[in-house]
Amino acid sequence: MEGILLATQGAIVQGILWGIMVLGVYITFRVLDFADMTVDGSFALGGAVCATMITKGINPFLAIIVAIFFGVLAGYITGFLHTVFQIPGILAGILTQISLYSINLRIMGRSNLPLLKVDTMFDIVKKGIANLTGITLSSVHTALLIGVILAILVISLLYWFFGTEIGCAIRATGNNEYMVRALGQNTNMTKVFALMISNGLIGLSGALVAMYQGFGDVSMGTGAIVIGLASIVIGEVLFKRFKSFFGKFMSVVLGAIIYRIIVAYVLQMGLTASDLKLLTAIVVAVALALPVLAKYRKGW
Repeated sequence: MEGILLATQGAIVQGILWGIMVLGVYITFRVLDFADMTVDGSFALGGAVCATMITKGINPFLAIIVAIFFGVLAGYITGFLHTVFQIPGILAGILTQISLYSINLRIMGRSNLPLLKVDTMFDIVKKGIANLTGITLSSVHTALLIGVILAILVISLLYWFFGTEIGCAIRATGNNEYMVRALGQNTNMTKVFALMISNGLIGLSGALVAMYQGFGDVSMGTGAIVIGLASIVIGEVLFKRFKSFFGKFMSVVLGAIIYRIIVAYVLQMGLTASDLKLLTAIVVAVALALPVLAKYRKGW
């Protein structure tokens, strides 16, 4: 029982940290209606940049900012390939993703970079709370506190941004690109801007996950796009009553948490890590099938 509780706590923390990545995926796949495959590469990029800078003695908070910048740059490259050279969106993302594998290896100098003997942001915050309040939080609780604060902050900023003129233009581009062009708006600019925001968030998530798990790895983003889509589907199906834009952002983060809890429970039951992709496919298929089954049930 104790093992399940510990696994649940870790899954919730992982879900929140990965949930920031899911928010980035939601912006491109749902808001912009753009199939961005850069995700796997930009997630690992954020982790690689952050891990490398921390091991060089640079402040972790500065490392996070730089990781976000590199994620934004990755999104810009995908947008540039798509809008300037007219490369299809999926292929542009794949090209960026493939190139980022080599770039991440160059940044770290090896495939895996441990963070065992350096202080991460979580360590600094943990020590700061202990010094100010005398309360010593566990590493999991510290990460949970930071994750919740960051998730709420990111969701609030996104909610505000998509109410601005450029944010509304991005939403309109996702709904009907041709209408936006007819109104004189530059849809290429809105696409690039949305991709930059999306991958900036994904880079942030990669940096946080790298610090939490204690290492940066060139393959840490493998399957991130599938996890993102699974979390979005789960959140939309289970929290479909969340109609507002703020509620939709909340639902996808909650979907990421639920996905991680499902994975943790299944692993506790004895499933091997190599079967996780099969589990993800089943979870997504079931989540997508539930609304259809509900319609059939009403028809019966």
